Amino acid sequence: MDYRFSMESSETLRNKCEGCYRQFNKKEHLVEHMRISYHSVHEPTCGVCNKHCRSFDSLREHLIGPLPKQECKNIFSIRGCRFCLTILESPNARRIHQERCQLSNVNCGLNTRMGALGLRDNPTIDNTSSKSPRVVTLSCKMVGGGSDGSVDLCARVCITDESENVIFHTYMKPTKHVTNYRYETTGIRPENLKGAMPLKQAQRKIQEFLCNGEPMWKIRPRNGKARILVGHGLDSQLDCLQLEYSSSMIRDTAEYPPLMKTSKLSNSLKYLTQTYLGYDIHVGIQDPYEDCVATMRLYTRMRTQKHKIEAYPLTSDTENHNNYAAWRHHELERMSPEELLELSRSYYYCWCLDSVA
Repeated sequence: MDYRFSMESSETLRNKCEGCYRQFNKKEHLVEHMRISYHSVHEPTCGVCNKHCRSFDSLREHLIGPLPKQECKNIFSIRGCRFCLTILESPNARRIHQERCQLSNVNCGLNTRMGALGLRDNPTIDNTSSKSPRVVTLSCKMVGGGSDGSVDLCARVCITDESENVIFHTYMKPTKHVTNYRYETTGIRPENLKGAMPLKQAQRKIQEFLCNGEPMWKIRPRNGKARILVGHGLDSQLDCLQLEYSSSMIRDTAEYPPLMKTSKLSNSLKYLTQTYLGYDIHVGIQDPYEDCVATMRLYTRMRTQKHKIEAYPLTSDTENHNNYAAWRHHELERMSPEELLELSRSYYYCWCLDSVA
């Protein structure tokens, strides 16, 4: 064997990223990769080979995609859960786990029919309850305004708690003339909006409930009174409600990196529910309660992931900010790939941190 080739192969192997397994010709290239990759314990990881993936979609491709890693695919096909992508100890353990992991939408369907009959309407919010929820989810349904009906106008809003109980549900009177009720998907008719709650009144009730007695400027992500708000596409929904809320308290399933596409675009709530919860939504008329339940279940599944506890889990923390600073480059080049991975931190706030807040 050519000695020079042997040395080059050995050097390349030593420059293999311990997170994503990419190989680099020089150690400085590996260090630069770690500077921008932010591999961490919070990334979705293959239960077979421990490869770090950017999202659950990329992990799914690694396990069962068109070009999977064959060894991982073989093990996953026998012992892997197709919803949470966990590898179980045995095929029997997988069967038992997957029965629990695949959630049912039976209650959603029942409550949707009740909502259509007006049996769930609850236009008041009880802020005095001793069991006041820490986490709530919000969903709106829009009708169309403007000459072509393309302007989104909020006409129905629902808020639920972690136990899927309705906290607030009402129709709202749009501030502009409705030109398209979008009945095929919203189920909203003109009579539903006659005498409906004015937007300003609903807006005030919701904002007071979310802030829970804290001024907006004082809201902090931990140990405060303000509530965590879960939803899908919350930016557009809060915009239609003309509501402002602290970004540190928002958990959006459309913008959460592990739930996004490999192209970093958002997945639809329908896709996320079918793929990660195992049931279908948006079959026929869409009910905001159904969306609330789905987003809360997705949030709960992400929050209950068990990750290694880090003292300073985010790159935004000052203690982590200079781990890959330019002045440390030579020092970093002397580190092993394992040590570089140990320094790396997530670039996003993992929802598992909510469970220890």
